[in-house]
Amino acid sequence: MDAPPPTKSTAENASPARFVIDVEEAENMMKAQGLSSVMDLLPVLVPAAKRLARAPISGHLVGAVGLGESGRIYFGANLEFPGLPLHHSVHAEQFLITNAAAHRERAIRCIAVSSAPCGHCRQFFQEIRNASQIQILITGSGSDLAFRPLSYYIPEPFGPSDLLHDDSPFLLEPHNNRIEIIDDGHEAPNRILGAAVNGARSAHAPYSGCAAGFAVGDGKGRVGGGGYMESAAYNPGMGPVAAALVAYLMAGGGAWEDIVEAALVEKEKAVVPQEATARVVLAAVAPKARLQVSHYRQA
Repeated sequence: MDAPPPTKSTAENASPARFVIDVEEAENMMKAQGLSSVMDLLPVLVPAAKRLARAPISGHLVGAVGLGESGRIYFGANLEFPGLPLHHSVHAEQFLITNAAAHRERAIRCIAVSSAPCGHCRQFFQEIRNASQIQILITGSGSDLAFRPLSYYIPEPFGPSDLLHDDSPFLLEPHNNRIEIIDDGHEAPNRILGAAVNGARSAHAPYSGCAAGFAVGDGKGRVGGGGYMESAAYNPGMGPVAAALVAYLMAGGGAWEDIVEAALVEKEKAVVPQEATARVVLAAVAPKARLQVSHYRQA
């Protein structure tokens, strides 16, 4: 017997552990609620995204839901880490973009978010090609709940086009950073090291030229890996450690303390090194984790 179509309650609780809703399920949700557009569905899903947030410092939970060019829907939520400076926090919009990148999404069409994107996130969006056209709806604003283009919120942007050549790939576009591992990280399980290598190969680091990848794993075989994502404004970038922690949650990971292995892959003599930051973060959130560092040279 076929399962009944999703109701509003199931839409609001839409499988948060998956962090992604495929095209068919999104269409079923729309039909069940009589919605004419997937854009109408996004704000309905924001509460489910918001419940993914981990904000033990501020207590301010933020959820973001984005529609990709593929038709898939991505969740994002803010993460805070006690024992670390606040700039290590992951914003919901950053989480969403990291999620989309991990699923090889090539563009984001629109986003619904529970709180207005801060300047940090508005700048981070600039790394996506045609960012000014991304439609944003703020569900918690008490306004008319209208989608407005990012250009409404940041009318005179500074971004990749100000610094890069026209043929340079933007964030979410394919990257193939050619790297040759110098030391192969013998102590790290192959799966974790491999995830870190993949993160480095797909990293978006056009401003420093220092692509880096990071991966973590727990004792149950769950692995999360991600790559460094730079911003033209530098500070709003997303470090590889944060990207890996996001990926770990998407892989079904639970408490940070469950992480027991980690691997970093970064450029030999990098002018933007990641190792010191990685050790600080792991000491605070996953003190049992053993870190293996491997370096590469450009292939």
